[in-house]
Amino acid sequence: MDAQDLADSLPDGVVLAAPDGRVTLISALAARMLGVDAACAVGAPLAETMMLRDGEGCSWVDVNEPYGGLRSRTGVPEQSWLLPNGTEVLVSARIGPDRSLAITLRSGRGRARLDRERSDLVATVAHELRSPLTGVKGFVQALLNRWDKLNDEQKKLMLTTVHADSDRLSRLIAELLDVARIDTGRLQLYPRPCDAATLVGRVVDSVRASTSRCIELSAPEHLPEILADPDKFTQVVTNLVENGVRHGEGVVRVLLEPTETGVRLLVDDEGEGIPEDLRKRVFTKFWKGGARGGSGLGLYLVGGLTRAHGGVVTIADAPGGGARIVIDWPGEVATP
Repeated sequence: MDAQDLADSLPDGVVLAAPDGRVTLISALAARMLGVDAACAVGAPLAETMMLRDGEGCSWVDVNEPYGGLRSRTGVPEQSWLLPNGTEVLVSARIGPDRSLAITLRSGRGRARLDRERSDLVATVAHELRSPLTGVKGFVQALLNRWDKLNDEQKKLMLTTVHADSDRLSRLIAELLDVARIDTGRLQLYPRPCDAATLVGRVVDSVRASTSRCIELSAPEHLPEILADPDKFTQVVTNLVENGVRHGEGVVRVLLEPTETGVRLLVDDEGEGIPEDLRKRVFTKFWKGGARGGSGLGLYLVGGLTRAHGGVVTIADAPGGGARIVIDWPGEVATP
């Protein structure tokens, strides 16, 4: 493979220039980005090929002066520039000891996508934090202003509500931290043998206490132990059961079954179910089904935490016609 073929195979556009300021190689992708003919660009002055402008109309070559400055200069950091068609591109360069240049051009769409995700995250955090914070502030203010006029039952109700809203805030913050750790590959797990029935039972009891919906739990007496970080496994189960309550209808059924490699967890509801064409999107960030709110992070965390433990999560149809979410969790002898 020669240098041209190698440059054409790279995911970023590449432009090489000699110390005299003339282009010696331009990849096919870079030529398409810059709107030039690759054959004509070779041998042409770099300034005529790198037709990039900033917001003030200045060119990349004039602003960065890659052939000027100290001899110890080794590169030009990544910067955002505009192609002739107005599309954003990220450009960086390496300067060789002989003052030759290797320039890379990368589409700005990836950064735009990340910016949108950050905006979505900020909007989600602002929306989800506003409700419990408003409740906490309102009840605390009422307690401060009317303490002597409230009886013990009223005080207890207000403090119980404040406690519940504080738990909701703490959980949202924990979810956001876990999302960031999953995205960056820095999620830390502390797996150990766990009794799945006990952990699931605690979750079901907790969710039952906060809803009028019927939640049924079915688990055999002798289940193999699973290998899990108990806090993360509890988080997975909580998100699944609450998702069934929030977005499903009727009875939410939680089932545990032994498998050859561990334990299977099934969560069924009696709602409309999830169409097959949407099932791959359910475990992406900010996916929301229906109009019942939520951060859109719950099922993303379910997928990420399950896979981090070596488990598998799938979606099917429940026997009653609603949605069924199935998790195959590895047993004690498995390696996460």
